[in-house]
Amino acid sequence: MVGAPRMTTPHTHRVQIEYCTQCRWLPRAAWLAQELLTTFETELTELALKPGTGGVFVVRVDDEVVWDRREQGFPEPTAVKRLVRDRVAPEKSLGHSER
Repeated sequence: MVGAPRMTTPHTHRVQIEYCTQCRWLPRAAWLAQELLTTFETELTELALKPGTGGVFVVRVDDEVVWDRREQGFPEPTAVKRLVRDRVAPEKSLGHSER
């Protein structure tokens, strides 16, 4: 269209939560996904739940592992929110989660 302003696309961010189906960790993964989508509703373009096996519970941001249950235990949502925020919106305040 002549004279139409060009729309710029902000950087897109994808979060993936891989969880163990054998351990029945889908509810935990879904709850964490809900927390992240609520907090970063404008910063994320996709949040995927990936079924896995063998006790896996891994959170990735743009294919970078930010939390691995095998190394760090199960995450508190505030810890994951901080790690995601640092990668997708460093200037964003997490409000009461910052304390």
